[in-house]
Amino acid sequence: MKLKFVVATLLSGFIALGSSSAMAGKLEDIRKQGFIRIGVSLGGEPIGFRDAKNQPAGYDVDLAYRLAEKLGVEPKFTDVHGDARVSMLFSDQLDAVIGNMSATLERAKSVNFSIPYARAGLRVIHQSNAKITSLADLAGKKVVVGRGSTGEAFLKREVPEAELVYTDNFAPDGILLLRQGRVDAGIEDSSLVDYLATQTDRLVTLPGLHSNDPIGVGIKKGDAEFLRWMDMFVSEYISSGDYEASYKKWWGAEANPPTLKPIW
Repeated sequence: MKLKFVVATLLSGFIALGSSSAMAGKLEDIRKQGFIRIGVSLGGEPIGFRDAKNQPAGYDVDLAYRLAEKLGVEPKFTDVHGDARVSMLFSDQLDAVIGNMSATLERAKSVNFSIPYARAGLRVIHQSNAKITSLADLAGKKVVVGRGSTGEAFLKREVPEAELVYTDNFAPDGILLLRQGRVDAGIEDSSLVDYLATQTDRLVTLPGLHSNDPIGVGIKKGDAEFLRWMDMFVSEYISSGDYEASYKKWWGAEANPPTLKPIW
């Protein structure tokens, strides 16, 4: 009987330890390691770029710093774009992505998203002399798109006659093609192309948005506690007024930030 009791006690102890370890999850791991690995996209102002000192800067980067601060750890940044944002989360190379990633149903099959920390719609930007006045005018035109982006999927569906020019990183590669006049147009998040159009007279945006996409913090599936904490983090960012302040910091004092709803 004593032997059975000892074995049962040991087994219950192992189960308890296993359960405790499982419950700890990503939050505990991040605190123990003292840093969080965050994927950011550093290809285009004002969302993410490198400043004069070659340091990460921009709207998303400010939020990433805030995330690390709230966790009480140091941020470690990796510049990621396109499909790499998902694959690096899946392979545990990143703990979170704050990289202008639209929360779509397709991506949600592979990634968990927080509530939106930003919203953006697809908008077309084009050469001012390209005679483009509507979406239909993109037929037969060279249009730069990010590979695997929501813009690529949209144009394939809506303007299949457009000649797509692919780039792994719309910012900065697609932006460079536009500035050099090597493509007629491009399609990307309005938050990026609206800012780009203010930087040069040769590029203008086509009126109207072609989507209203939520932008969320991406994390790996399988950790409900970490996702709940991330939702609370974004909710507090919005309700504190810091979301509006950060938006106006990067898009101008007269900008009207898209409406976001906190859940707490």
